[in-house]
Amino acid sequence: MNSELSDLGELAADYWQTGIIDIHPGVIRVRGYPIEQLIGRISFPQMIWLMLRGELPGEAQAALLEAALVASVDHGPQAPSIAIARMAVSCGLPLNGAMASALNTLDDVHGGAGQQAVELFHDIAQRNDAGATLEQAVDAALEQFIAERGKFIPGYGHRFHPVDPRAPRLLAMVDAAAAQGTVGGRFATIARAVEAGLMQRKGKPIPMNIDGATAVIYAELGFDPPLARGIFCLSRAVGILAHAAEQSTRGERNKGPMPRQMPYRYTGHSARDLAD
Repeated sequence: MNSELSDLGELAADYWQTGIIDIHPGVIRVRGYPIEQLIGRISFPQMIWLMLRGELPGEAQAALLEAALVASVDHGPQAPSIAIARMAVSCGLPLNGAMASALNTLDDVHGGAGQQAVELFHDIAQRNDAGATLEQAVDAALEQFIAERGKFIPGYGHRFHPVDPRAPRLLAMVDAAAAQGTVGGRFATIARAVEAGLMQRKGKPIPMNIDGATAVIYAELGFDPPLARGIFCLSRAVGILAHAAEQSTRGERNKGPMPRQMPYRYTGHSARDLAD
């Protein structure tokens, strides 16, 4: 009987194996570090890195990650995820429910551009490594991306900003980090080559946006493409929480996507009667 219980205990222990956290009565270790040693001594971006990568980053690496997190927190109530959070609160959801509703919209179209841009940069790097010039690699990768996914290139252009004010600052930080040897700088070069390639194709500038600039940072820091979206969700969750909390103080009920005084356009049948 004791042997059977022991076997069941081993089965249960193996069921949820993890290398992230080790918890026993009175003990909490994150990636081997006692939590009490981390509290007050490392930053939240460093904690994110430790959780995702298993080791602590250098201060310069953490500063780049933090810059990406800060830059992406919010883009106003017209952003679908933010609007959904505010509408959810007005319908009676608590803050956590509003945040969950909003975060679930951060998929391929709204929220996925960073991951897609990292994937594009990796594709270009692989083509370049295989012998293509950087210009050839960019052209081939763009051709394939457009054929498979459409004309919108993730990380470039913006429906609101002629030049996204966040991107130049982030790229300047990447350049400084590359000059110091914190990152290699290859993906910044690739991203700028894509910008040049789009200019050649379109005949007008298509500047890099926040998704492209943060994708450069995530790629330079060695994060896999899916983590680029996950980290963006962590960042945007701050803006979602702030807007949901603000909306909760307004006392408004059942807010829709636009004021009720603004009509929508009906495009169906004209009025008709059901035949007897």
